[in-house]
Amino acid sequence: MQHRIIISGGGTGGHIFPALSIADAIRKIEPEADILFVGAEGKMEMERVPAAGYRIIGLPVAGLQRNMSMANLALPGKVLRSLSKAGKILRSFRPDVVVGVGGYASAPVLWKAASKGIPTLIQEQNSYAGLTNRMLGRKARRICTAYPGMNKFFPAQKTVLTGNPIRDNMHPFTPEERAEGQRFFNLDPALPTVLVVGGSGGCGTFNSVMRVACRSNDGAFPYQIIWQSGKGYSSQVQEMFSRLRGVSQNRNGIRIWGNIRNCDFITRMDLAFAAADIVVSRAGAGTISELCSIGKATIFVPSPNVAEDHQTHNAMSLVDMDAAVLVCDSRAATDLFPAVEALLNDPERRQALERNILKMARPDAAGDIAREVLKLIDDKKHEDIQ
Repeated sequence: MQHRIIISGGGTGGHIFPALSIADAIRKIEPEADILFVGAEGKMEMERVPAAGYRIIGLPVAGLQRNMSMANLALPGKVLRSLSKAGKILRSFRPDVVVGVGGYASAPVLWKAASKGIPTLIQEQNSYAGLTNRMLGRKARRICTAYPGMNKFFPAQKTVLTGNPIRDNMHPFTPEERAEGQRFFNLDPALPTVLVVGGSGGCGTFNSVMRVACRSNDGAFPYQIIWQSGKGYSSQVQEMFSRLRGVSQNRNGIRIWGNIRNCDFITRMDLAFAAADIVVSRAGAGTISELCSIGKATIFVPSPNVAEDHQTHNAMSLVDMDAAVLVCDSRAATDLFPAVEALLNDPERRQALERNILKMARPDAAGDIAREVLKLIDDKKHEDIQ
């Protein structure tokens, strides 16, 4: 019998890529499974999910703006319309189970599904559960977590430690893959490489630090930097490079200036990771899971602009295990590059971080979550028979 499964959530790559990984893992076990995604209208999942070969329906839901935005006035109406549309989707598709991966669209679908007695599963990515997931977890049949000790947020009997799903090409890289990454970014194999990545939208803190560093060093760093500046900052970064002499671009669309390699969005993140000796990153849950799986020495600069400061909680879960370094966002301008240089000059410390972060990897998280999803369907069938 063909199983029907809804996967809801999105808004950022940190939600979309794990959702797609779960869907792919379900299909590996149940090739005939009918999977429908539910996302937020206008968000990146509306393009990325169809490109991966899955159907998606958008809800008019939106998040609460942290500043005093007029957009917040329209939020109650969008929530009500989203709840109504979620109900229609459930009646039409008749799912056996609904999976929530976080993001704007998760709450309306999971809320409606639970109220109709449809089994729900929450994939909690962070080490500090947000308010919405804590509320949804009361009626969820299963909560798959990425960190131990989540029983303080969810009932222990519902909680399963699975890790966060990651992309298939995230693993400790071979020397051949490292060499391919160096060619892709036109890097000098004789120099160490630092990857600075703030997410697909970019990171204002990282970009500000990089602009100051570029002015100070005139591109002549004693090491190489791959810098993803983000599509949201494209015009600002392009303007900066337009004022510089000697800027070129390779066939992969990478800007080259001295020892800087820059682009708005890195299409081959696997090759960027492979080429890097050190990674500087925000502390989103999905990114952390990938860094654990590839075993890279990492400096985390948690975003201060997230709910309940969950990125700091995520990063500290690794720092406490001597598996990463943390630099506060407010101190990045003064402390980030000294921290980078200290690691580059201490290979023993770097190797210890690599060993410790690799111990925290859960490479089959997507498969474990997929099995929990299908187990919920079987459990519900047994309940119905009884």
